[in-house]
Amino acid sequence: MMALSIVLMLMSGMWACDPEPTSAPPGASAPAEPGNPSVPAQPVTRQTRDTYQFYCAQCHGLKGKGDGINARFLTVPPRDHTKTDYLETRSDAQLFDAIKLGGLAVGRAPCMPAWGHTFNDDTIRSLVRHIRELCHCEAF
Repeated sequence: MMALSIVLMLMSGMWACDPEPTSAPPGASAPAEPGNPSVPAQPVTRQTRDTYQFYCAQCHGLKGKGDGINARFLTVPPRDHTKTDYLETRSDAQLFDAIKLGGLAVGRAPCMPAWGHTFNDDTIRSLVRHIRELCHCEAF
């Protein structure tokens, strides 16, 4: 039973780093034309939270603390989205780019996948807004 649990966790970790989903769960849609990431997102909705839980919580945890089920298998710990001291030093555009382009593209951990082919820009903006709610902070 323990071996099966480990295999399932490892498989979900590999899936979490795959930018091409096999189905269309909450929040997934065709990418929109590139937009200005500084444009405020719509208020965070249940769909935004569901998208975060389905895609992001695998590594970042259900409450954004960086303690997701796959966190212990990563060589670089996932960002804790509740840490105000780090996130308040990042602009919304920087968070937007990290989600859209992936960690490596913004000089961060390469295991953070690029979600730009999975989410449209409005969904990414809503996720940025949700991260701001988790850390109780605003951009600088």
